[in-house]
Amino acid sequence: MARHSGQARLATIFLTVFLDMLGIGIIIPIVAPLILDTQANLIPEATPFGQRTFLIGLLISSFSIAQFFGSSVLGTLSDRFGRKKVLIASITGTTIGYAIFGLGIVTGQLWLLFLGRLLDGFMAGNLAVIYSAIADISTPENKSKNFGLVGAAFGMGFVIGPFLGGQLANTELVSWFNYATPFWFSALLGLVNVLVIWQYFGETLLIKVRKPLSWTSGFRNIQKAFVNDKLRSIFTVSFLFVFGFTFFTQFFQVYLIEKFDYREADIGMLFGYLGIWIAVTQGGLIRPVMRFFSPDQVIRLATLILTAALLMLLVPNQSWQLFLVIPFVSICQGLTTPNITATVSNLADAEIQGEILGINQSVNSFAQLLPPLIGGILVGFDIRMPLLVSASFMFFAWLVFTLGVRNKKRAQA
Repeated sequence: MARHSGQARLATIFLTVFLDMLGIGIIIPIVAPLILDTQANLIPEATPFGQRTFLIGLLISSFSIAQFFGSSVLGTLSDRFGRKKVLIASITGTTIGYAIFGLGIVTGQLWLLFLGRLLDGFMAGNLAVIYSAIADISTPENKSKNFGLVGAAFGMGFVIGPFLGGQLANTELVSWFNYATPFWFSALLGLVNVLVIWQYFGETLLIKVRKPLSWTSGFRNIQKAFVNDKLRSIFTVSFLFVFGFTFFTQFFQVYLIEKFDYREADIGMLFGYLGIWIAVTQGGLIRPVMRFFSPDQVIRLATLILTAALLMLLVPNQSWQLFLVIPFVSICQGLTTPNITATVSNLADAEIQGEILGINQSVNSFAQLLPPLIGGILVGFDIRMPLLVSASFMFFAWLVFTLGVRNKKRAQA
């Protein structure tokens, strides 16, 4: 296989996303236990539960706010300078961010945690660059499948990442492990990721385009998304879907800690299990599914089932029963995400793929930054809120898609 062939580029993208998502997945079981732990020496021991959950929300939102600005900037820069240079720069920044966060834990400096998450969040905007690279080498017919390949790498990162993160913070496993250990390991993965791209990633952008660059372009992207009659409905669906699933992933840990007395290793195990099903779905299941069903049919059915599955997570009184419901959550998420992204990409012209997918990433980043801003408050009142709010927004996503996107396509037919 030629080094810069389409398959070679896809393989490199797959490995890059896997390493990137592995680093992100490692920290999933850490943040909530870290802030809720009265012995962590980051905030006063007497700080009430509600204030701690609010702080969790602020820390999570710092990542999402920075990603909101970073996605459009990095997407535009990749159209101007190429995908490879921007990916190398962004992952280098991510590596530094992990190291800063780990240093903050070790020194007990809360502001370093926020600085690390802000840097990591801004650089996480490179997801728009990754999708743009895939769009560069894909046809409309295989785009959903190729986006699903990235989803598989994403899922695999979440299979291994949360489990590994929970173990790396488990002092019962190794005495010198602590909350900071997963971040040192994530920084090391970042260095490996940079080397992989440097050596093996072939540039996918054929025609470079200079577009105006602005730090406030994220807000303009939101405006563009919702004034564009052609894309407004699918952007709305994307926003509602990401908002709902983000609310679930960011605060479900609090529910697990308070109801089932979960620790880092337990959270890592459950999220790793969730990731297994996402990887199976996007790495294998999505291809046969797309041979028999259209993206419209997949999105419509999966969002409705996901709504029910999230509500079903409220039923178990024993933690093992959660593992019976999680596959439905994972499969539906794994089927919906690449089909929404592919729908957005297919509706955009080839020469503005980076811009449109950057806009989509801005919409998604905006959807990701809102849940922690309000979730930390809501979960302080009722630990069931992560599931109730998430299910509600999934239902709204289904409703908008059914009444908006599909009906508009029928009118255009």
